[in-house]
Amino acid sequence: MVTREQAEAIADEWIAAWNAHDVPRVLSHYLDDFEMQSPKIAAVAGEPTGVLRGKPAIEAYWRKAMAMAPGLRFEKLGVFVGAQSVAIHYRNHQDKLVVEVLELDAAGKVHRGAAHYM
Repeated sequence: MVTREQAEAIADEWIAAWNAHDVPRVLSHYLDDFEMQSPKIAAVAGEPTGVLRGKPAIEAYWRKAMAMAPGLRFEKLGVFVGAQSVAIHYRNHQDKLVVEVLELDAAGKVHRGAAHYM
């Protein structure tokens, strides 16, 4: 079970890594074969399903997305705790509201992530 303290710590570090534009630091939260779901994947990576798997593919997508948004910055608005997941509610650099759900393995690494946009 994820505790409130663990969820807050995960969210704070995750936001800090993104705000630092540090892709290796962001990727350190994820398993090598994790899955990422986002409608942005279709637009940025050209994958019509909106789903990518594995660090190499997702790293390329995130690097391209960061290059397209040099002012990228996230502001944490809230953290929701699940049994084996954390949902991070934040405002992005475009003033859009986002919820990112991170499903965790027993060691606290993300095996599946899903971004949801307002």
